[in-house]
Amino acid sequence: MNQVNARSIRSVRRRLLILLLRALGLVVFLTVLLILIAAGVVISRNAGNNPLYRTPAAVILESYYLGHGSWNGVDAVLEGNTSTNNRALRQDWKQIVLVDDQGRVVLDHGYADTPSVGTLYQPTPNVSEQALTLNDQVIGTIWMEHSAVPRALQLIITLMGPIAIISVLLGILTLVTGLLLMRRMINPLSEVMAAAHAVSQGDLSARVPVQASNDDLSALSDHFNHMANELERADHERRNMLADIAHELRTPITILRGRLEGILDGVYPADEAHIAPALEETYLLERLVEDLRLLALAEANQLRFELKPVRLDELSETMMGLFSAQAAEKNVRLNLQAEDGLPEVLVDPQRFQQVIGNLIDNALRYTPEGGSVDLAMWKQNKSVLLSVADSGPGIPTDELPHVFDRFWRSEKSRARATGGAGLGLSIARRLVEAQGGKISARNRQPRGLEVQIILPATLPAKAGQV
Repeated sequence: MNQVNARSIRSVRRRLLILLLRALGLVVFLTVLLILIAAGVVISRNAGNNPLYRTPAAVILESYYLGHGSWNGVDAVLEGNTSTNNRALRQDWKQIVLVDDQGRVVLDHGYADTPSVGTLYQPTPNVSEQALTLNDQVIGTIWMEHSAVPRALQLIITLMGPIAIISVLLGILTLVTGLLLMRRMINPLSEVMAAAHAVSQGDLSARVPVQASNDDLSALSDHFNHMANELERADHERRNMLADIAHELRTPITILRGRLEGILDGVYPADEAHIAPALEETYLLERLVEDLRLLALAEANQLRFELKPVRLDELSETMMGLFSAQAAEKNVRLNLQAEDGLPEVLVDPQRFQQVIGNLIDNALRYTPEGGSVDLAMWKQNKSVLLSVADSGPGIPTDELPHVFDRFWRSEKSRARATGGAGLGLSIARRLVEAQGGKISARNRQPRGLEVQIILPATLPAKAGQV
């Protein structure tokens, strides 16, 4: 069993890996972007309402007033905070004017010694106010100049750094985890895709290595191999059937051509003795074509059946009468043994006569002179069994599974000493299975072949049932 080409697997695996990496990278990028946008929206929306989003200078000044009870000495706060490394906080002191609850300037742009300190503050159009409260009492106001960068955006930029770092780290972790998980998906999936490509190109021997696991991908590989096996088997049977049909048609056509050419050339006289063999070959061709048509219809489930309750013993007795002359000519005995009270079976009488006829004809063909063909019928549980056995040479055990294959014959030379095209048992199997039965073959002791058919018995009608 050939495996898939390694180069093709690598190519498919590379394409799948690139595709999955793109998809995973897009997911990570969108996740980080959405986190940043959501955080920015939340900060911007709450910057003026929630104390956690207020300017740090406002929080510091309210804390100072709480500890000292007034704004006296508030400039000391500047000395402790302007030296800090927080650039945003230093920028806050330079942009604000602190006024008390009376509207007098306490701090002027970060300084407590300007001429404006102690005077009433006159706000300009480019400033905004932010009240300072303590116990719901206004203790002062901060007037802030509008900078080039809005305050909300400053807060977003300040707080987005840690969020962005965390998001990127989570994205990298997700990417690594995805790569580890993708190996379990990409390898078997790439092998299935490469094998499917090989099959589509006509290489029906391509198979996928099945891993010893119970996941869906292993099941997919197993199902693909089963499908490829069936395709390869069907293709092999198709090729064999075409070769067998050509072989079976060639012999009678060759005989016909030789006879007719001989008559036209004057080699043979145009009398009954030379025309009759040619006519027999046309009968053989007609029967072969009809058998092929019937087999094709049976395999396609297009045969119509008129099912009726039938007694197999009566049907078999009729068919044995038709073959009595052929059996007498070969000095072969035909024996029929049927169990008393045999129940009826639901079959198409005409089709099942063809089944029994094919089995008897096959048995007579391989039974030597002085032998016998035995038909037996009996009831077993809710089924009726029909057995057709001959006293011929039998079939090698390793060839028994092929006895119902079309055009199969035990003689490998395909000589016509025993006649037949090898379609009788194949047709019998299709007709039996189409009518709900089962058929099998085995060698009997001490010699001979036995073909057995099992059919479900019809239940007797209850009282009052029509």
